[in-house]
Amino acid sequence: MHELINAAVVGQELALAFADGVECYLSLEPLRAACPCAACQGEPDVTGKVLRPQKQIGARGFELTKIEVVGGYALQLYWADGHSTGIYSFDYLRRLASAQLS
Repeated sequence: MHELINAAVVGQELALAFADGVECYLSLEPLRAACPCAACQGEPDVTGKVLRPQKQIGARGFELTKIEVVGGYALQLYWADGHSTGIYSFDYLRRLASAQLS
């Protein structure tokens, strides 16, 4: 489990600092596109097939307005277009940051 020390929006990135010394910088547009909620990523139907929604994200959809820590293991991100149902675990955020560096 990773302990988050600080989270802040810096320009067009979400900056994260963890207790183990790791710092992550996530670009907001791909961060929003990676929202893990069912409305964004889809959910399985009765047969197990994942139904992926068609989503349109407007210009304000890439602007973070609020960040809340959830239970010491994740962040809930509030976007300017009203979307806020994604719960991003710290592990997921670190994996996204690693993928953006690749």
